[in-house]
Amino acid sequence: MNTILSIEKRNAVLSRMAVLLEQERANLKTINQHDLNNYSGEDLAMEKRLLVDDSKIDGMILSMQQLASQEDPVGVERFHFVHDNGLKIINKTAAFGTIMIIYESRPDVTVEAGGIAFKSGNKILLKGGKESLLSNLKIVELWHQALKENTISTEWVEYLNYNRAETQSFLEKPTQKVDLIVPRGGEQLIAFTKKHATCPVIVSGRGNNFVYVSQEADLQKALDIIINGKTTNIGVCNALDKVLIDSNLENWQEFANKLVSELQKYKVEILGDERFSKATNIPLIDNNEIWHEEFLNYKIVIGIVDSNEAAIAKINKYSGGHSASIITDKNTVAQQFMDKVDCAAVYQNASTRFTDGGQFGLGGELAISTDKLHQRGPIGLQHLVTNKWYIYGDGQVR
Repeated sequence: MNTILSIEKRNAVLSRMAVLLEQERANLKTINQHDLNNYSGEDLAMEKRLLVDDSKIDGMILSMQQLASQEDPVGVERFHFVHDNGLKIINKTAAFGTIMIIYESRPDVTVEAGGIAFKSGNKILLKGGKESLLSNLKIVELWHQALKENTISTEWVEYLNYNRAETQSFLEKPTQKVDLIVPRGGEQLIAFTKKHATCPVIVSGRGNNFVYVSQEADLQKALDIIINGKTTNIGVCNALDKVLIDSNLENWQEFANKLVSELQKYKVEILGDERFSKATNIPLIDNNEIWHEEFLNYKIVIGIVDSNEAAIAKINKYSGGHSASIITDKNTVAQQFMDKVDCAAVYQNASTRFTDGGQFGLGGELAISTDKLHQRGPIGLQHLVTNKWYIYGDGQVR
């Protein structure tokens, strides 16, 4: 298993996977319906992530086609140095080896994250949630079919059908070598993985994203961006949770009331800090701890700040380090905000919903990292590699 597959073989499997997903489209939707019927429905965001419909399958197919057409991320020269003594020293990208992905309720991860890990030369261990078991097993069956048809061992893609206790024991005492673990899901899943894992973990952390409406904001843009960030897909980490409005904005109270009426059209539960609540008759937040929360629901918290500096400080204190956007027509103000806010992705006049590997031109993502090591933000194909030094000599000694 240590020998890396040729890029032709890897691409052939990905291309075949795209074809099989199309062929099994109806079957996949039927099987997914069983998962949906078995799910209690207590968590709306979880249910949205569990669903496999035509547009999700289109996304999976597109992801496989894009991955198959991308450059090989393995063996790329990153550094070249010739020593005075003639030694030729080269640093090149290398596959990790085995990557484990732990995730909840999203069968599309079984395709996309699996594909990214496989394309970058790694063996994949998939540990999905029990709520999507039938869908995941069907997709893994397709992976195995694509591998077999290309005379490649099915060990390259393995599904770990473990319960919580079995997962914990595997993390603490792996029965095979694991080089990297990527948990994708809520804060509890991430904390559980970090606590028990014995190898490096890339944290795909909470969202809790902010939009700051500054003094120089175009208010129509602000409304559109906030509505888009909050309502288009509540169950994703790039959704919007918090809005800050600059009190220096002319007639901010008028804008605040307009924003409330727009959000109410989408049945969003709105809570405000003292000044926002007073200006709009919106319920007051219970305490400041709520500023830390990621909602994954039709819920938003809105507050008033007195300066750009205050907005930056508040975001840096409470956000998940994922995404933050400033609405301003002043580029210097935007640049200052973007430089000082400590998030993986910072925006001027755009929705946080764009923080996504596909949207950023990476051809999909394994996860969105809120860690600073080893990669921050969307982790694409080109980030799922480590590196290795190659030194060529002809007898040099030191």
